[in-house]
Amino acid sequence: MKDSIVSLVFSIQSKMFTWVRIWLLLTVLHTLALAVVPRRERRNVLFIMADDLRTSLGCYGDSVVKSPNIDQLASKSKVFLNAYAQQAVCAPSRTSMLTSRRPDTTRLYDFKSYWRVHSGNYTTLPQYFKSQGYFTMSVGKVFHPGIASNHTDDYPYSWSIPAYHPASFRYEKEKMCKGEDGKLHANLLCAVNVTQQPGGTLPDMESTDEAVRLLKTRANDDVPFFLAVGFHKPHIPFRIPQEYLGLYPIEQMTLAPDPNVPKLLPPVAYNPWTDVRKRDDVQKLNISFPYGPIPKDFQLRIRQHYYAAVSYMDAQVGRLLRALDELGLANSTTVVFTSDHGWSLGEHGEWAKYSNFDVTTHVPLIFFVPGVTSCRDQLRESTFPFIDPLTQSEPIFKIDKVIRNMVELVDVFPTVSYMAGLKAPQPCPDISFQKELCTEGNNLAYTFLHQEQGQGQDEEAISFSQYPRPADTPQVNSDLPDLKDIKIMGYSIRSWDYRYTLWLGFNPKTFKVNVSDVHAGELYMLADDPGQDHNIYSDFEPSVMLTKMASLPRTVSLRRRMRLQLLYLSAGRKTGRMKA
Repeated sequence: MKDSIVSLVFSIQSKMFTWVRIWLLLTVLHTLALAVVPRRERRNVLFIMADDLRTSLGCYGDSVVKSPNIDQLASKSKVFLNAYAQQAVCAPSRTSMLTSRRPDTTRLYDFKSYWRVHSGNYTTLPQYFKSQGYFTMSVGKVFHPGIASNHTDDYPYSWSIPAYHPASFRYEKEKMCKGEDGKLHANLLCAVNVTQQPGGTLPDMESTDEAVRLLKTRANDDVPFFLAVGFHKPHIPFRIPQEYLGLYPIEQMTLAPDPNVPKLLPPVAYNPWTDVRKRDDVQKLNISFPYGPIPKDFQLRIRQHYYAAVSYMDAQVGRLLRALDELGLANSTTVVFTSDHGWSLGEHGEWAKYSNFDVTTHVPLIFFVPGVTSCRDQLRESTFPFIDPLTQSEPIFKIDKVIRNMVELVDVFPTVSYMAGLKAPQPCPDISFQKELCTEGNNLAYTFLHQEQGQGQDEEAISFSQYPRPADTPQVNSDLPDLKDIKIMGYSIRSWDYRYTLWLGFNPKTFKVNVSDVHAGELYMLADDPGQDHNIYSDFEPSVMLTKMASLPRTVSLRRRMRLQLLYLSAGRKTGRMKA
């Protein structure tokens, strides 16, 4: 009897101890969740997107560019140093980011279809906020205009009011650039006197004015807002205020560190930058297609104009953030800054986007969350004082809240939702064409819990991008083939150590990829080759690897299949399993 009582006491104590441990664990987890978003109150969202902006920003380590306002934002934010787009061209990337679905799910690889009727009625990021009671607004280029957003920027699904586009944008493709002959041309390089432009303004200036006006209308409203502002620069043409060129004297500009086409680059991977070739000033150079190099002096001028366009866009971001602050909204608004994709500036002998290289897929991704990434400095008069790149010396900002692990633009939807105080969408099933609301990305809210340590790299973290081609060799339509012309799809994995790309046969009628139809492969070892100039794919007897992988079940996803292939290739390097 005594033994039974003792056993019962010990059993009760054990259970009590277990419940206490569980209670303590739940308390800790609840505290950690609160630490990510204090009180989980709903925050306004200011979502800023640049066009064709690579990571040429001071906060990303670029020593040439002058981007003080974005750098100031980054100093108070979580900065994702390795964020990648899912396809390096405007409409597919924007649709993918704003629906949190990959291009193979949106089935948009060009500019000529609307996802709601072409693939599935997917809920967008602003639409989700609108459904949760937010007042949603769009200014400038957020969705890609035209067919890709139903000629309405997805209004009324995504926006509470019709999207705003600056009137002066209509002149972007017209002959507005004064040439040496004194006549107007449709040039690539187009630094202008703004006072002589129609209306005395430029598109991004107009967009900033409208965004500030909209902020003023929401400043004293109890309804939370989601304001998306899409700047057009540094997209070509480089029609920008001429004074920004003075920040980058031509004699101080340098060429890309790797300006030549890599010897072992598969022809299918090359981007012949057709849109750049179409500009009047480039046509005069009489450059041979597809590999003919641009004269070095003109390369320097392109790089000068691109950097000047970044500084001009930075000034507009500064104006917008200053208004947010002056209206008393900075303490209640999550700010996201990103880009749809990058842009080649002569690396690999390429210009523009349209490839799977880092220079075109790597993008800035910055999250400012008041009370989480930054506490208001009571000693300062404002959170975001405007810094004029033209007249003020650039201050040095400390960028210390960084994440180095690979992330993707499909991660933006769930992350901004959660950080603004909403529930993040649930992960999508393997096949999600009938699922309206879900995410193919990851909720990155956990990264706001701690400071990433130097040894905190996640070997499993990868990004996944893709790009279509019409043929194995460069064609006039290689940069942007229509869906019906796509014959090959280049799928690319970016990990800590490698960039691995396979160019596979693709059927545009069935949207099916043939994993056994390998047209070419690329493998770059980033520790020795950060510029991705030395393709070592053929060194690893890829046919042997592909034969081994052919036995994988058909149900294994392409991303999973390529990850396994990359593990095989990297293991081969470590064990010396390479061609003699």
